Amino acid sequence: MAKNMQPVLKRCKTLGISPAVLGYSKETYRNPKQMRRKQSEYAMQLNEKQKVKFIYGVLEKQFHAYYERAERKQGVTGELLLQELERRLDNVVFRMGFAGTRREARQLVNHGHFTVNGKRVDIPSYQVKPGDVVAIREKSRASVKFKALIETLGKQPCPKWIEKAAGASEGKIIAMPQRDDIDYEVSEHLIVELYSK
Repeated sequence: MAKNMQPVLKRCKTLGISPAVLGYSKETYRNPKQMRRKQSEYAMQLNEKQKVKFIYGVLEKQFHAYYERAERKQGVTGELLLQELERRLDNVVFRMGFAGTRREARQLVNHGHFTVNGKRVDIPSYQVKPGDVVAIREKSRASVKFKALIETLGKQPCPKWIEKAAGASEGKIIAMPQRDDIDYEVSEHLIVELYSK
């Protein structure tokens, strides 16, 4: 399985995003807009695609598959693409506060610490849907790691498409994620333009 091993803060500086979007508390002090000259249209489109790929920890082949799936559906392709990425199990685990970063969430899912509707799922790209209940496995709940995560991160508010009580070890998907649930700046129309060429 391929994985992205780039240094997170360095990549955040390059792409012009805040490390807080990825769950890191460190700050980047270099302003990316000051060091860049005017970008071409293609460079802006590519930058947006790389930004979204990096945030969700998805590589090119898988990202292109998400784009093609979004393109086949009825609606705005860019918003549907972001919706597909938001519905990934590793992202849902991060959004629920069961992990500090999406990378950590991906590892915890890989290790089989979560269930969807009572069944153990260890595939980070698993697509959740409205009505699904995502929970920490019974065996894992007793571990010191998960107790600490629920104490600290589990009390953070969830997006409106996820229903979870503060400090609970499970949450329910009550709706599909919407465009206004995305908490970072992205121009998804540039990604669609890039793939439409």
